[in-house]
Amino acid sequence: MNHYQVLIIGGGTAGITVAAQLRKKDKTLQIAIIEPSEKHYYQPAWTLVGAGTFDFKDTEREEKNYIPKDVSWIKDSATDIIPEQNKVKTAENGDLTFDYLVIAPGLVMAPELLPGLTEAMEKDNVCSNYTDPEKTWEVLQNFKGGNAVFTQPTTPIKCGGAPQKIMYLAEDYFRKSKLREKTNVIFATPGTVIFGVPDFAKTLNKIVIDRDIILKTYYAPIKVDGEKQEITFRYINSDIQECAKNLRPSIGEELFGDTEIKIKYDMLHIAPPQQAPDFIRNSEVSIKEGSNKGWVDVDVNTLRHLRFPNIFALGDVAALPTAKTGAAIRKQAPVVSGNILHLIKKGNLDKNIYEGYSSCPLVTGYGKMVLAEFKYNNVRDSDPLISKFVDTSKEQYSMWLLKKYGLPIMYWDMMLKGRA
Repeated sequence: MNHYQVLIIGGGTAGITVAAQLRKKDKTLQIAIIEPSEKHYYQPAWTLVGAGTFDFKDTEREEKNYIPKDVSWIKDSATDIIPEQNKVKTAENGDLTFDYLVIAPGLVMAPELLPGLTEAMEKDNVCSNYTDPEKTWEVLQNFKGGNAVFTQPTTPIKCGGAPQKIMYLAEDYFRKSKLREKTNVIFATPGTVIFGVPDFAKTLNKIVIDRDIILKTYYAPIKVDGEKQEITFRYINSDIQECAKNLRPSIGEELFGDTEIKIKYDMLHIAPPQQAPDFIRNSEVSIKEGSNKGWVDVDVNTLRHLRFPNIFALGDVAALPTAKTGAAIRKQAPVVSGNILHLIKKGNLDKNIYEGYSSCPLVTGYGKMVLAEFKYNNVRDSDPLISKFVDTSKEQYSMWLLKKYGLPIMYWDMMLKGRA
């Protein structure tokens, strides 16, 4: 069979959750998932793996155990989408056709977009929780002091808070290891602020000051030299006078020209640049111009494609002005599954819309976490049940327990089963 009522590209968080919800609501649907990987990973725990407080093997499970019953698993890679023909091309299974398509392949790491990063990541003192959290833990344990630099690219990334989560945990680890006095902890971000939602930014700014973390905003990484152990940033604030004014000789910052700054590092943790998979970027379903170039062109509330009405997208690949997180998918999936079922049965969209909810469990140290929940336009959107008992904008031990123990259970046993 090569035609399906609902064809889903991607067997990650988004694809599995939508399939499970559709199957739960209508057992007669003919659904297939295109997914080449035999392993499924709970990536939110990789932050904790990188800090030595979660076992990597506990984040990995067999994909086959989470493909919903009676959903066809096409163990293959999608290579192109021809939306005008309701067709998806695959590497080994030929052309597949569909009535409705759900695009959810996630994103891909693209270290090659930052000169020198691919080579630098092979060094013993450069790491990334995004690619190898076990190496991050090794780098932390081998660190002897000096400049510990944490940074992120200008591209959209999975969980925009993750680069600072490991920074807070590393800083805490350096204290526990009696290395803090010999260490400059530097967080360099292209962003204008530490966090976009004011209530949470207030807490994080206080943490940065109290723990003597060096915060560098408007710092966009443009080059890494693994041999010299230095990273070059471009200062992207239009007020370039501020660039020279804010240099810190104590961490060995050097200014080149008007806007380029080099910092030596003894340890570097970096989120690699990230982008949509090639077959998405090259397809008609992606946006061809502007800041969202390459991502799938969807309505921000219905998640329906803006040009192809029988196509939906969710998760990391969708062009949505909110953080790319698993928590966002938890709110997006019911909208996608509800809309598809409504279209099949009634010919119109469901009334349920996605309002941009996302969540960033900001681990701020061992045993401490701020639960940042928000929606479009950086509006705080905390769960009323939780916030009734706990101020989630402050560091809480209870939220740490939620992160380490509660959320993985919710993910494996509820979300991927279509129950949350």
